[in-house]
Amino acid sequence: MILLATLLSLPIFTIASFLLYPSNEIWQHLHETVLNEYLLNSALLMLGVAAATLVIGVGCAWLTSLCVFPGKKLFAWALLMPLAFPGYIIAYTYTGMFDFAGPIQTWIRDLTGWGYRDYYFPEIRSLGGAITMFSLVLYPYVYLLSRAAFLEQSVCVLEVSRTLGCSVWSSFYRVALPLARPAIVAGVSLALMETLADYGTVSFFGLGVFTTGIFRTWFGLGDGAAAAKLAAILLMFVFTLVIIERWSRKRARYHHTSSRYGSLPQYRLRGYRALLAFCACFFPLLFGFILPAAQLGLWALETYDSMVDASFVALTLNSVLLAASAAALAVALALFLAYGKRQFSGKVVTASVRVVATGYAIPGTVVAVGVIIPLAWFDNRIDSLLSDHFGISTGLLLSGSLFALMFAYMVRFLAVSVQSVESGLGKIRQSMDEAARSLSYTPSQILLRVHLPLMKATVLTAFLIVFVDVMKELPATLILRPFNFNTLAVRAFELAGDERLADSSTAALMIVAVGLVPVLLLSRGISAARAGS
Repeated sequence: MILLATLLSLPIFTIASFLLYPSNEIWQHLHETVLNEYLLNSALLMLGVAAATLVIGVGCAWLTSLCVFPGKKLFAWALLMPLAFPGYIIAYTYTGMFDFAGPIQTWIRDLTGWGYRDYYFPEIRSLGGAITMFSLVLYPYVYLLSRAAFLEQSVCVLEVSRTLGCSVWSSFYRVALPLARPAIVAGVSLALMETLADYGTVSFFGLGVFTTGIFRTWFGLGDGAAAAKLAAILLMFVFTLVIIERWSRKRARYHHTSSRYGSLPQYRLRGYRALLAFCACFFPLLFGFILPAAQLGLWALETYDSMVDASFVALTLNSVLLAASAAALAVALALFLAYGKRQFSGKVVTASVRVVATGYAIPGTVVAVGVIIPLAWFDNRIDSLLSDHFGISTGLLLSGSLFALMFAYMVRFLAVSVQSVESGLGKIRQSMDEAARSLSYTPSQILLRVHLPLMKATVLTAFLIVFVDVMKELPATLILRPFNFNTLAVRAFELAGDERLADSSTAALMIVAVGLVPVLLLSRGISAARAGS
């Protein structure tokens, strides 16, 4: 376990070590010209996304948890659907809809007779546009955790607040919201981590942030050390978010006042209040899923004949097999780590599992840089050794193969499966292990014949979440994929980069369709989140 945790943390330590490297001319150039731009744009992007996801996510969670209005049951699960959209796909879609040659502005010009510069239209490819795109697809993180927190709150506390003279909204601000604060902070932190990890959206919009800077420095200037320094600074941003999220959870000491769980109070909204509640839930769903999905569907119908061919089938098979293999490996390693922690609980083992669990917070760009540097060093040493003694050249043995990509996926997504498996194991009492051992079961037999049958749903959920995360992952795949190997995410990015937005729709729609599966599972799970339900 310790060896595995050390191996998976190698990319993180590799990137962090570059903070100690002396500066070269290219780094000085970056520091004098674009570093302040990267810092400012990243900070403004995080601030805007945090504010928007907080308002949308918490507001919709409260309305669907404790209010009654038309469409509530539908919104309760449908508001999670934008989570199936990767940020870069919704950015491509809205750019195709709202740019100068798109259907919206074309309709405006046809209707009014206006020409170029005769009217004002917001620029979609801007910092504000990026904030909007990220907010539309990332608010479900805040909504998911906030709604689960609201559903788990004690009815006694809410009823006492009403007897003390609190109105519905006063009870929300003064009681329910503070109780849900740790979950809300965790949701916002996840949204911000995804924002920092994105490359497709900010690259397509031409924004200068750390992820685009890493690509430009590595592939444009050819300086891996300077790119690693940028990755190290981005890593500091991410660890700050992780510390804030952990601090928020550790300071939470809230307890239910009763072991009995009655039905939560339902505040029936009427008139304009019901209309406002409906609109507050409908517009995020409309702009976050319905409109972009409809536009992708129209484009896919137009380009189906030319885009869906043998190469598209090969891309789909590449993506599905890669994602399935990564998900299966992640679940297997998660079972090994989580079950090992259960069997040999100790500070060193616990710390090792926690180190692995930090990988999800690290952007794919940073992981890719951290993986390629040690693997390239290893390849060069092996190649040099074999060439000198045996005249054999191994070439890019590891860094040019799927091994590097799989390694990066494990660093990035293993934390998701570890947390899911740990949650499932935590619900199985130790007395069942003791009973199995009394029947002469070995630890491996206990895991396979006792625990796994009880954890089928948990293991399946972990598999599906990692599967979809790998399907959507762009920057790590873009950097580490072997030659002549492509995926749906990379193909959609390449076509959109060539301004072939309609042609990219079939690959994008396939990714979104696959992403709906875990979203529906998550929506079903939070509906049963309340104890006693």
